[in-house]
Amino acid sequence: MENTALLKAIIDNAIDGIITINELGLIETINPSGCRLFNYEPAEVIGKNIAMLMPNPDSALHDGYLSAYRQTGKANIIGIGREVIGLRKDGVVFPFRLGISEVQFSGRKIYTGFIHDLTREKEAEEKLQDYAMHLEEQVEDRTRLLMESVKALEEAKEKVSYSLAHEKELSQMKSRFVSMASHEFRTPLSSIQLSAILVEKYAEQSDQLSIAKHIGKIKNCVSALTGILNDFLSLERLEAGKVSLSISEFDVVKFAEETTEEMQMIAKENQKIVYEHTGSLSLIRADQALLKNCIINLIGNAIKYSGQNTFIEFNTALTEYQLTVVIKDDGIGIPETDQKHLFEAFFRAHNTGNIPGTGLGLNIVARYTELMHGQINFKSKVDLGTSFTLIFPTNNG
Repeated sequence: MENTALLKAIIDNAIDGIITINELGLIETINPSGCRLFNYEPAEVIGKNIAMLMPNPDSALHDGYLSAYRQTGKANIIGIGREVIGLRKDGVVFPFRLGISEVQFSGRKIYTGFIHDLTREKEAEEKLQDYAMHLEEQVEDRTRLLMESVKALEEAKEKVSYSLAHEKELSQMKSRFVSMASHEFRTPLSSIQLSAILVEKYAEQSDQLSIAKHIGKIKNCVSALTGILNDFLSLERLEAGKVSLSISEFDVVKFAEETTEEMQMIAKENQKIVYEHTGSLSLIRADQALLKNCIINLIGNAIKYSGQNTFIEFNTALTEYQLTVVIKDDGIGIPETDQKHLFEAFFRAHNTGNIPGTGLGLNIVARYTELMHGQINFKSKVDLGTSFTLIFPTNNG
């Protein structure tokens, strides 16, 4: 009796569904997990043909397979050793893996089916396929952007080749580009390659936590490469004089809140971007794209040069005549001796160490700010953080 009670407890608490049927295909027992899988109460299925738990055409063919099995003894019953589609009470179908064993009991044959729900595994496979497809598309896009960037740099070189001073400047820029790009591209590309290999490995083991971890690394690396390419393209367009203002009216509060949400997604662990607006006005006329580029660059730097568990302040203030944007962090700060070079192309402060970066972001911000007839100011102390202030006319007059 004790063994019987133990066996019943094991079956009742099994994670997988367990169903027994007789030689006629009628259900004799079903455990709680089996009931949950198919959304039936035991009384609704016991005594019924097992075919009720299958969608067509399996449902219609099941009795024929069972009859053939009784006559030949060959395991050709639907689903033995492979994936099967189940039919829930509400009509929803789901995939599961079915194992069947034959048991001789009290002079008759009983078939026991072990049902393992594959819904989560299938969803994970689909997500992985979607991520892989999305990654391929992004790699193609980034490759195209890189080719466009290289082509643009060559065109820029041709335009300034007539001037010795400009030729020298371009040569120096190209040298910095090659030196910086060889390092900045190699690290994320190596990380993408390694993470892709590990994702494939963990997919075979259905290790969803590890898959998610490495997919996150791939996405972060792709995002970093995108930022680098965008900086190069922005610099080229500025050098070629292709950037012009496109003024439109928009709600600066809604714009800033959306930008905050976007940047929060790439913040470090427990980093919090806190946004606040001052003033009753919110509608302005300005170049939204250039303003967003400036803000994203500054918040991106605040994220990059601040540690985990820190706050980044993002404030806007709007009056009838001007928009003020302040972005403040508690990060590593900028050495005083480096501050006079801060807005030069490819310049990076000496305390940035191994933190990745192109040295182009602040140069682009300063030049976009000038195009919008604004001004940029900053205050910074080493280990105490940095505060940038942008001031723009609102063009509301």
